[in-house]
Amino acid sequence: MQKMEQKLSVIQVKSVNINVWSSTNEDDYISLTDIASFKNHNEPKDVVKNWLRNRGTIEFLGLWEHINNPEFKGVEFDSFLFEAGSNSFTLSPTRWIEQTNAIGIVSKLGRGGGTFAHKDIAFEFASWVSAEFKLYLLKEFQRLKVDENDRLKLNWNLNRTLAKINYRIHTDAIKANIIPANLSKEQINQIYANEADVLNVAMFGKTAKQWRNENPDFEGNIRDYSTIEQLLVLSNLESLNAEFIKMGLMQAERLVKLNQTAISQMNSLATNTNIKKLK
Repeated sequence: MQKMEQKLSVIQVKSVNINVWSSTNEDDYISLTDIASFKNHNEPKDVVKNWLRNRGTIEFLGLWEHINNPEFKGVEFDSFLFEAGSNSFTLSPTRWIEQTNAIGIVSKLGRGGGTFAHKDIAFEFASWVSAEFKLYLLKEFQRLKVDENDRLKLNWNLNRTLAKINYRIHTDAIKANIIPANLSKEQINQIYANEADVLNVAMFGKTAKQWRNENPDFEGNIRDYSTIEQLLVLSNLESLNAEFIKMGLMQAERLVKLNQTAISQMNSLATNTNIKKLK
C-alpha cells in the first residue's frame, strides 16, 4: 500500500462527495470509490473491479505507469494484459498495486479512505462510469484548484507584507544603533543592504547579489520567490536581528544566531499542521 502524506479536500459532484488528496509532490489523487458510488452506491468496489477487468483499462494503466513510474514491473503487467478481457479474469486494486508496484492507484485507510487514483487515471475512470459525471467532476476539480491557488496567494501576500512591516523595525534599529553621523546617502544605503544580506544569508544561505547572479532571468528579488514558511521565518528574523543590534552584538555573532534560529524554525514549521492547512 502506498503511503500518502497529504491534505484532504472534498468536492461535491452530482450530490456525491468526492475525496481528493493533494500529495507532497503536488500530485492529486481522487477517490475511485467515491466516483464509483455514483453508479452503484451500495457496492462501489465492484464497479472499480469491473473497470479493471477491461483490456483497455489495463493498457491505459500500464502506459501511465511506464511514463511516470521507473519502478513499474513490466513483466507482471504483461501477464495482466494477456489475461485482461477474458471471462475468468478478475483484478482488484490491491492486487494491481502489489504485483506491479503501481503508483497511479493507491489504497488508503482511515478517514477519507478507499481506492484513490492519480487525477489522470481518475478522469479516465469517470469517463467509463459516466461522461456527464466526468464533465461535472472536471468542473468541480478545477474550481478546487483555483480556490487553493487563491488561498496560497493570499497567505503568501500576507506573509510578504508582514516581512515588509518587520523590515521597518529592522531598519529603525540599524539607523539608531549602527549608522554613524554624517554619512552620505550612498554609504547609508550600503549599510542597510549589508544588514539585509545578513538576513538573506541566515535564511537562504546567499546574498541578494548571489541570488541575482544565479537567476538572471528572474524578475524581483530572492524574497519574491520565497515560500510561506521562509517568509514567516524571515519576518521573525528581522525582529530578532533588531533586538540583537540594540544589544550591541557584532554582525558575525548575529549571523550565527540568526542562522541557527532559521534552521530551528524551518524544521518546526515542516511538521506544523497549521502551516500545511494554508497550502
